[in-house]
Amino acid sequence: MRQLTSLDAQFLSVETSRTYGHVGGLAVYDPSTAPGGQMEIGDVCRLVGERLHLLPVFRWRLAQVPFNLDLPYWVDDPDFDIDFHIRESAVPPPGDDGKLAETVARIFARPLDRARPLWELYLIQGVEGGRVALLTKIHHAVVDGVSGSEILSILLDPSPEGREIPPPPPEADGGERPPGDLQMLARGLLGLPRQPLRAVKALPTTLPNVTELPGANALPGMPTLTRALTGVRRALGSDEDPNVLEVTTARPPRTCFNGPISAHRRFAFGSLSLDTVRRIKNELGVRVNDVVVALCAGALRGWLEERDELPDDPLVAMVPVSVRTTEERGTFGNRVSMMVVPIPTNESNPGRRVQRTHEYLRRAKERHRALPANLLTDATRFIPPAVMALAARTTVDVLGRTRPPVNVVISNVPGPREPLYCAGAQLQAHYPVSVVVDGVGLNITVMSYRDHLDFGIVADREQVDDVWSLLAGAGRALDELKSLVGGSKRPRVTRSPAGAGR
Repeated sequence: MRQLTSLDAQFLSVETSRTYGHVGGLAVYDPSTAPGGQMEIGDVCRLVGERLHLLPVFRWRLAQVPFNLDLPYWVDDPDFDIDFHIRESAVPPPGDDGKLAETVARIFARPLDRARPLWELYLIQGVEGGRVALLTKIHHAVVDGVSGSEILSILLDPSPEGREIPPPPPEADGGERPPGDLQMLARGLLGLPRQPLRAVKALPTTLPNVTELPGANALPGMPTLTRALTGVRRALGSDEDPNVLEVTTARPPRTCFNGPISAHRRFAFGSLSLDTVRRIKNELGVRVNDVVVALCAGALRGWLEERDELPDDPLVAMVPVSVRTTEERGTFGNRVSMMVVPIPTNESNPGRRVQRTHEYLRRAKERHRALPANLLTDATRFIPPAVMALAARTTVDVLGRTRPPVNVVISNVPGPREPLYCAGAQLQAHYPVSVVVDGVGLNITVMSYRDHLDFGIVADREQVDDVWSLLAGAGRALDELKSLVGGSKRPRVTRSPAGAGR
């Protein structure tokens, strides 16, 4: 048995009929490299089954403590059925990207069954061009970005022929029965005295850094407190930039995608040239992530301008950051923190937008490096498990109906540069599919693979009328930057159907 951390449990607690807590990805494959030129559901089941002992999280299911006296546990599912978790679907004709995105949005809006291990794979047939897609759903309580990438590295191979998989250890064949309600109740009662101790241990980490918690700037009095603490740091020798501080502590402006969300989603995906982005970052003397965030800022600026809704102040983004150490690789769960960063959507000049993005991110990283790695986990330890779900949902609901803690989530995940294969089929692209919550109805996640950046944009269907135009806006922003540094060939987002997803 393995107990969830308070941060892991938070991803369970925020779930409602409108909010889901799972993440995943849409992988598109070319089956022509697979044996027989096909990728079938049996191939996927066989591949996962052979590697199941390398993926213990695929057999974990939740064991709740009665009356929520303590945090839940992961236990091995004695009734694990791989056929329940690996399913088959198809894209309606003509199988273009618009239809594929609609299929993904529909599947992803369904919650996972908490009575079983919290993951599903969907093999999607009928994709145009003879391609197939594999949609992954796995709960955020189980994995973060890094541990999700570790799962992909186990499922994928460096060649069509596959690789030798070590046999399962003898003890992996055992089937220990999960504890019953009385046993879990006893665990919960024994754990009660430890809860105040967990909170006390978290005090030295949390209290001095409370103003740096994600969303703190949306709470009354927090911007003033942040300015006061930063003034003290500057008096002690810190080189805080007052201009950066002003937008960092400001409350985010409200946009159309910063209200209570519905149960329905929109999804769009596409790719941009990583080589072009690298050339731009070299010319401008910035980082790849600076260019990616600037592209997102340019896309958001254009999208809001078209609707006459562009705020005068910059939007504020939440940027996930992994704090997983080398020793923690392979342990799954969440080892993540967040940076809250203004993005220059109020800057019309593409070059200055990149430079301002670079400055904002640089300062945010400096502030983040000064924070304890466990800040986000420690901050959640103050909430008793018995009221954790109510507290999490109430907080998200209040922020969603008053002032957003942030405007958008932007994440950039580095991926492999070499081609990868699943059951012999070559991976063409891997588009992340993430979550939205009340108050933050838009998520832009990017993953690099080979020579391209794969964008996955998830939005609340009632708040965002067209996600494909956001994707096209990122392509136009890259076009502007390439022209700025003297490029020749026009970069664009690939396979973005005009009007799709409206």
